[in-house]
Amino acid sequence: MAEPHGDGSPATAPGIGPSVLPNVLPGGLSGALPSALPSALPSALSGLQPGPGFRPREPGPNEARARRTAGGVERAAQRSANRDPVLAAVPRVGLGGLPIAVHGRREATALLVDLALDRRDRVEPPAIITSANGQVLSLCARDPEIRHLFESSDLIHADGAPLVFASYLRERASRLPERVATTDLFHDVAQEAVRLDLSFYMLGSTREGMALAEANVRARYPTLRLLGAHHGYLDGANEAEQVRAIARARPDILWIGMGVPREQRFALRWRVALAGVGVIKTSGGLFDFLSGARRRAPDWMQRCGFEWAYRASLEPRRLLPRYAVTNPHALYLLLTRRG
Repeated sequence: MAEPHGDGSPATAPGIGPSVLPNVLPGGLSGALPSALPSALPSALSGLQPGPGFRPREPGPNEARARRTAGGVERAAQRSANRDPVLAAVPRVGLGGLPIAVHGRREATALLVDLALDRRDRVEPPAIITSANGQVLSLCARDPEIRHLFESSDLIHADGAPLVFASYLRERASRLPERVATTDLFHDVAQEAVRLDLSFYMLGSTREGMALAEANVRARYPTLRLLGAHHGYLDGANEAEQVRAIARARPDILWIGMGVPREQRFALRWRVALAGVGVIKTSGGLFDFLSGARRRAPDWMQRCGFEWAYRASLEPRRLLPRYAVTNPHALYLLLTRRG
């Protein structure tokens, strides 16, 4: 879906020109129009007052929705502009109630790399990049706190095929090239990180799951600068101590995989304390895939947007009830809401 974000300018009414003015202006005033109108209009209009029953026209539902859409996308761009011009330049489209980056994997990879390199020598709070799928759209529509967490991030990528399909109902410039699955993005960015000597830190999963994920990443990318890895079961003093350890390490990119909304809450809560980290990328179940605990769907299912069905077939008791609620709701939101 694509959505324009420009300002409209009034168009001249067709068929109204100097040749027809003598027929509509009495007394041959058309010849005196340039000099007569400027002085005559103020006094003529000053006497026009709304009648006692006058009420301003309320915007219709489509107009009101369009205003909210443009406002949401523009506010997201403005927040990013206040923090980073690289983020401000990213085009966005309103989908299902959230401003989504018009990015494919290549653009998303380039953005993370550019942000990390640009912030290397600056001690400032990290950029927060997150992702949305159908479940996220549903949660944001039902829970104001979760919506605030996502709207407070610097950029939201589409990690769900339905968002990509829905974007094709919009103008061409706002169509999403493809789904940006975080598991794919991790490997794309890791290859660039090896080439450019960027550093990673991984936070999330269980103790055993993270140990396996770390071992697999080090085996696959032996020259990657992986500064540390830690499980995500933290609270109180343990959480604060882990944040201090990450801040001391100053990784270029911190991958956080704690699930929605814990990872978004963690990123916003500790954003200032993590000054010096370049980018935070929230990652959902990334480490389950890196550890081998979960398998990706076949490529054809991913392309057709049915990875959710594959996952549900592997974990029906946990996922089928969730998808039975969130999938229809997300479809409704994609058809009725923008940004």
